[in-house]
Amino acid sequence: REIHAHVAGGARLGVEHAVDQQAYRFAGHVGHRLARGVARFLMSMNHAPLLEFVPVPGLRVDVISITPQGEIWIVECKSCRADFVGDRKWQGYLDFCDRFFWATDCDFPVELLPDDSGLMVADPYGAELVRTAPLVKLPAARRSRLLRDVARVAACRLIRRNDPGAAPAIL
Repeated sequence: REIHAHVAGGARLGVEHAVDQQAYRFAGHVGHRLARGVARFLMSMNHAPLLEFVPVPGLRVDVISITPQGEIWIVECKSCRADFVGDRKWQGYLDFCDRFFWATDCDFPVELLPDDSGLMVADPYGAELVRTAPLVKLPAARRSRLLRDVARVAACRLIRRNDPGAAPAIL
């Protein structure tokens, strides 16, 4: 079930929803479709989101985003109860963001999620901010390293997209 009638204060996201098949081909996974909608929403707020970022070996966040004010947000997309219950790594993400959010679809049992984190409800076309996450500022050295790493990964992905033979995919 999609939420496009609920996003942006009840405004529909556009008539392309009925014919946009790209969303359903996007990696073929519900979590990836949620990440797509989250990224669209964050971009509408003037954020710079990046999907599937690895802050340290062994952790991969679904969405990391830099706000216009320089805050670092992490959004973890959960498609179902089993996806959440089976996730043993999410608490490790808290050390790499100023604000931590969950993104779910409208059918997810949100009572499972911790109250001290943010919440977005998403579909492939956008998201709605249901609960803002508390601000827990990162130490300056970690923020600096993360901003540099996000910039490097984003730049390398853009170059590889435009010229796949330019360099090996090390990032």
